Amino acid sequence: MERLVLTAELREERGKGAARRLRAKGLIPAILYGPRTQPIPLTVSRKELSKALRTEAGGNVLIDLEIKDGDLPSRKVVMLKEVQYDYLGKEILHTDFYEVAMDVMITVEVPIHLVGRPEGAKLGGILDQIRRVVEIQCLPGDIPNSIEVDVSSLKIGDSVHISDIKFEKGKILTDPEETIATVLAPIVEEKKVEEVAAEVTPAEEEKEEKE
Repeated sequence: MERLVLTAELREERGKGAARRLRAKGLIPAILYGPRTQPIPLTVSRKELSKALRTEAGGNVLIDLEIKDGDLPSRKVVMLKEVQYDYLGKEILHTDFYEVAMDVMITVEVPIHLVGRPEGAKLGGILDQIRRVVEIQCLPGDIPNSIEVDVSSLKIGDSVHISDIKFEKGKILTDPEETIATVLAPIVEEKKVEEVAAEVTPAEEEKEEKE
């Protein structure tokens, strides 16, 4: 599991006006909370937060959050619980950090990555991925960036299910009967053969006028 270091500062100002002023300075208002932590208002660098969101782990990235508090900074292990964007979905407005304990199991959703080219696809079949995430429970340090599922042996009509996933470092919570992917038969368009009847038009004889 990827792990980053992010610096935060205590936030004293509250309200929409204060939040706008912070964002104008390149800072993002944030809040830290957890089962062992009372809510703490913070600010973090927009640039550094954006970098954390671009990792392979995505929202499951583990962050060592270093909080500047006078001469005695504290460090907490956190995850991104929620990130709020503007109405265009581009600018970050606010983020929630959730403190985790490395010795306590947590529940997260992890992307499913299909590996290989199905046998059925070589015969014209179409690979259809139905489920793209799986819910798991494990220790924070054991969260994978993604879970790979090999589909290379699938023939036309075959499917792979959640029950086929092997995850030894925790539990899979998603219904084992759910389908992850299936290979569909190729779609054959029926062409209608239309018979075009040729119309025979009798030739018109030109009559010459005789004087």
